[in-house]
Amino acid sequence: MVKCEVAGTYRNTIYLSVAARITTEDYRSLAELRYRIRHFLRDGDAVARTTGLEPQQYLMLLTIRGLPEGYTATIRTLAERLALKHHSAVELVDRLESHGYVHRNRAPIDRRAVLVSLLPRGERVLENVARQRIKELHSHGHELVRAIQKLLEKSRPVNRRERPISTTQREKRA
Repeated sequence: MVKCEVAGTYRNTIYLSVAARITTEDYRSLAELRYRIRHFLRDGDAVARTTGLEPQQYLMLLTIRGLPEGYTATIRTLAERLALKHHSAVELVDRLESHGYVHRNRAPIDRRAVLVSLLPRGERVLENVARQRIKELHSHGHELVRAIQKLLEKSRPVNRRERPISTTQREKRA
């Protein structure tokens, strides 16, 4: 019998964390996922370099263009989204600006904030890299998805309606 504990709930779903030991297959699945992610990232770096961008520059352009709705491309936001220190984000924007890829302005309301926007040249180079990356995902993305699914199969969410767990049952399992 597998020992389970309630890890959290969301609406009608109880998420169970399986307290079983990590198997050799789990380690293999995790290693495969890491392998697939590293290759995807390495190949993306190579594609960026063929267009004249350093990998970090491509990531900054992608972050600016791909910000979620409601976010503005301030240095602070970009640094946070790229997991960079503020001064590193500033240096990266400086390099992109010197190559004519981005432009920065002071925010109209809060003059302390700096807004970064893509220039047409930056849009073009980003689109070239993104087009190749999306094409590669269409060809090989299923391998990455398969590696993720294999890891997620172990602790799937259980719908309360399908398998209710009472407080007494939880205590027995813990």
